[in-house]
Amino acid sequence: MTERSIAQPQSAAAHAHTRLRAHSATDALCVTALLLLTLAYALHQYDFSLPPFEDAAMLMRYAQHVAQGHGIVWNIGEQPVDGATDFLYMLALAAVVKVSASVEIAARALSLAAHLLTVALVYVAVRRLHDTPRWLALLSSAYLAIGPALGQIVAYFGNAFFVLFVTLTWMLAWTLATSDSRKREWLFAASALVMGLIRPEGVFLAAFMLLAVVWQRGLRSSRSLIVTFALTFVALGGAYFIWHWWYFSYPLPNPFYIKSGSTLHLRSLVNAAQNTLQLCLPFVPAFVIGLTRRSTRRLTIFALIPIVGFVALWALVSDEINYLMRFQYPLLPIALIAAPALLSGLRWRARPTQRYAWIACAFVLVLAYQVAQFGFANYVRDGRYDVALLLDGYADKGYTLVTTEAGLLPLYSQWRALDAWGLNDQWIAHHDLITSDYLDQHQPALIMLHRFTPSERDARALRWLAMDDVLTRYARAHGYILAASFGVQAADTHDYYVRADLSERDALVAQIRGVNYAWYFTGQPSANFAERH
Repeated sequence: MTERSIAQPQSAAAHAHTRLRAHSATDALCVTALLLLTLAYALHQYDFSLPPFEDAAMLMRYAQHVAQGHGIVWNIGEQPVDGATDFLYMLALAAVVKVSASVEIAARALSLAAHLLTVALVYVAVRRLHDTPRWLALLSSAYLAIGPALGQIVAYFGNAFFVLFVTLTWMLAWTLATSDSRKREWLFAASALVMGLIRPEGVFLAAFMLLAVVWQRGLRSSRSLIVTFALTFVALGGAYFIWHWWYFSYPLPNPFYIKSGSTLHLRSLVNAAQNTLQLCLPFVPAFVIGLTRRSTRRLTIFALIPIVGFVALWALVSDEINYLMRFQYPLLPIALIAAPALLSGLRWRARPTQRYAWIACAFVLVLAYQVAQFGFANYVRDGRYDVALLLDGYADKGYTLVTTEAGLLPLYSQWRALDAWGLNDQWIAHHDLITSDYLDQHQPALIMLHRFTPSERDARALRWLAMDDVLTRYARAHGYILAASFGVQAADTHDYYVRADLSERDALVAQIRGVNYAWYFTGQPSANFAERH
């Protein structure tokens, strides 16, 4: 062999390596630009000055107590309660709070970092798993970047942390569907377990992903993966389950006993299907095309198994407080990673100028659709936050607050709080309804209830009406003073009752009545209907 013949392959290899480095550098530049634009868009489009959304504040209270060394408790010094169902996120948030000393900054920083990582992962997945054009990877990741996650982050929800591990687990599932790697099997099982420890429904989503891989590879080729998955969940997941039962005294998260009930939640199922379709609409045609083509039909079913399975799961539990479709949002990166692969092999016959015009049109239409859905999702100021701040002035008195609104009021008042609905109270969760005897045990200084007339008399509405009736009767029977009944209409109000024998009764009543109470749903000033009686 001559020197010339040896040099040619070496030169070709060097050229290929140079091209690969150039492509990687370009991809890195695209991802960096995308993340910077995402941050700029978030700062321009969303109001970061608002306090937490009501339900997000519940988990923040638990994280604060963990960071302070009190354990996973709703009230300091009491028994542990698993009301914060995002277990690993709560621990991660507590760890950041321990360093930063601000639960607000910690919640948004952790979630925003998770969201940016997820955007980058979707870009990498679309480029590397399917070898798709750069513009399609940019479109998919940009669609995710400006989606509902930003609105959820502004509201202090930790959903982005869960979605990060959903995306990572799905990427590993995709690689296992087409290749056999013991190392990746263990990584998939570990990532799936983390996903399940962040949120309970992550366990089911992990099982659906495993089922999808088995479908794609076949049962015989998946035996090693199934064993690895089972060992991980039985050993580590089983250890967590035993610890959870021992630590909290009950096997399941506390809200499950409130939200599940003994019937199917068909409305939740319908909402889940509609939300998933709305979230993924611009990419739905890829799944339709994938099902109609023989070459991609099996792969399309593989991608649909976790999506359809996760949607069906919501028939088992109520989807109340599904803010910005946060319960179905984890399915979006799954769809975005899968959709480009389902279009592989399609021929696009067009001149370069026409092709660029179609690409530009796709970017405009798809991103405009996303902005129209979620780009104006700022929530409004909430009067419960202002009442909580004034109650903080009495935090050292040892008073107890009983409230149907267990988010902002307990977090910012720092009072000992009793969640009348039961999401954060094990006794109520397991006895279905709060009682007068149970209220007598706690001697509340303040009772706050959301009184409204439901549009439909379903099981949840009837239980809420029964709870309100117990609280109202108790307050009136024990001589509580109705300090305020805030609302924009008399049929839907936040009622604040102050115990008559408090030494600070008059001051507390006057302060509550003096609050410029913004109605949580509209942000408009509320009337005090108590002054009309």
